[in-house]
Amino acid sequence: MIKIRAILLIFLVNLLPPALAQEQNPGNLAKTRSLYSKLLNQSSPDVAGITLFANLLPKGADLHHHFSGSIYAETYLDWVKENEFCIFNETNASLKYQKFKVSTDPKKLTEEQRVACLSVDQVLKDNLFYRDLLMEWSSKDYANHFHIQTPPDKHFFDTFRYFENISPFGYGAGLKLLKERALQENVSYLETMLKSAPANSSPELANIFKSLGDKPSELQIQSALIQAYNQLQNNSAAKERINGYVQSIENISEGMDDENFRLRFLAYASRNSAPDVVFSRLYGAFIAATSSKKIVGVNIVGAENNYVAMRDYDLHMKMLAFLKTQYPKVKLSLHAGELVLGMVPPEGLRTHINQAVRIAGASRIGHGIDIPHETNAPDLLSLMARNQIALEVNSTSNKDILGVKSDSHPISIYKRFKVPFVISTDDSGISRNNLSGEYQIYITSYRPSYEELKSTVRNSIRYSFLTDSEKQEELKKLDKRFLDFEARMSSIPQ
Repeated sequence: MIKIRAILLIFLVNLLPPALAQEQNPGNLAKTRSLYSKLLNQSSPDVAGITLFANLLPKGADLHHHFSGSIYAETYLDWVKENEFCIFNETNASLKYQKFKVSTDPKKLTEEQRVACLSVDQVLKDNLFYRDLLMEWSSKDYANHFHIQTPPDKHFFDTFRYFENISPFGYGAGLKLLKERALQENVSYLETMLKSAPANSSPELANIFKSLGDKPSELQIQSALIQAYNQLQNNSAAKERINGYVQSIENISEGMDDENFRLRFLAYASRNSAPDVVFSRLYGAFIAATSSKKIVGVNIVGAENNYVAMRDYDLHMKMLAFLKTQYPKVKLSLHAGELVLGMVPPEGLRTHINQAVRIAGASRIGHGIDIPHETNAPDLLSLMARNQIALEVNSTSNKDILGVKSDSHPISIYKRFKVPFVISTDDSGISRNNLSGEYQIYITSYRPSYEELKSTVRNSIRYSFLTDSEKQEELKKLDKRFLDFEARMSSIPQ
């Protein structure tokens, strides 16, 4: 009976034209709520029907989004072919090449290297190599069969090294593709991380942080940050690089906004670099965010459990806090608490969200998985609720990286303390999912009421880094989309 209803639902919806926006119709709302309830509230939810419902659902925004990780491997192959790059089909340490990595300048390869570097046409003729490449460049088939494998978190983050040198060749085309995909699944706003802010390090800057030693005092840290800041302020080359970074973002995104879609960016730094590099990138990110209306905030990215990230976490939060005092209007969305027990020692699970909130001053927290282990977690959660610090929920990547599935995700804890949250994708190209799929997981796993679901969608606009006037415009458009959606759903026989 469930399968019949799902098939009927798909058939009928495809016959229905989109409704015109209209005044709120209590009947349409009631019928949509009833349909949603019937799909969901069974001993076994109608997953196919919910999937269709989630695809058609207006979804507002995707706020936790990495450009390079959101492009599917197949698209990267298109870019490799367009630029006449090649891909190595084996590893040879002595000849300095690695299987599945791309050479962006084949003309510079030696004859021995060139033999092992395949064109895309050659890759596509070798079905086994092609399939293996898709699995190496993403999480495709990673968990559904036995194979020799790296740890899931390492596999996830390792994928970036295969296409990080390709993505700059497709910034414009990639953003247009992501816009088309967003519109197809009823997403009106994208807040993405395109590329890191420029590094502006120097031997002098490096020496400032090296002088801190292993256990610097608070006074020593603040003194070093002031020295580093002043040095960068007086660095004309740094200013030029940051201006170039801002201009490139402006140029790449020109013409992307229209009445149905907006695109904005977060500037960021990697947390697994040397302190001077991290600080210089964060400095550049803050400057960029104050220089362009297209760059609306700052983030820090990278595997949180890596040695450098764990060692320097406290210093990174103090860097962000220091820069926030210099540029108080810059908003922060920080990856924090993307950790589980056993990944790091227990002590490593106790402070990351606390510090991101209490020290750095984050407005949103990405992932936030380690919250049950955080020191004084109830107080922290109450603070997040009181200050409306939103959680970015990335179900698929949490499953892929951390092994955290729906029944072990702490979203129930956040809900209990009334911490606002949004549904987001993280790296949909690597995870082989999209925002509709993330909503399907949210609906089937946590069974929110229809009103709760609509509120969660609205949160994606409320807690975005758009200006207040832009938020109001987007919320009005979203309300109209929900009217259309409910009119459409009300026509489906129940």
